[in-house]
Amino acid sequence: MTRAGHTALDQELKTLKTVERPAVIKAIAEAREHGDLSENAEYHAAREKQSFVEGRIKEIEAMLSRADVIDTAKLSGAIKFGATVTLVDEDSDEEKTYQIVGEAEADIERGLLNIKSPLARALIGKDEGDSVEVRTPGGDKSYEVLTIRYV
Repeated sequence: MTRAGHTALDQELKTLKTVERPAVIKAIAEAREHGDLSENAEYHAAREKQSFVEGRIKEIEAMLSRADVIDTAKLSGAIKFGATVTLVDEDSDEEKTYQIVGEAEADIERGLLNIKSPLARALIGKDEGDSVEVRTPGGDKSYEVLTIRYV
């Protein structure tokens, strides 16, 4: 996991524990005051939210306890975990930039590419100027590696 990914998960965990958990506890207490719990939709919704919050807390704590944080600024050379790569689609000449990150921090909309994705696996070990063939659900794609940065 990258340092930024670790920090983001740690911040989410703190928010869940200090904001979300107390809010859910308060909502459950308020719903209990309304009487009969068997037909109390507010109570059931609050309990469901509590289940989600507690589950997410456990999930994040487990990820953070197993995390191996890698300082990408100390890396260099061919593409590996943590690299920020600029590619050009050889068919459409469209440029895209991705950072190769762990599963927990991947978000393709923000340019964070899961290390286990077909594109990331194809990029590992490549250098600037190399061509990469990737089989995607939409068909085969060809990319050229323009730049590799480690930040």
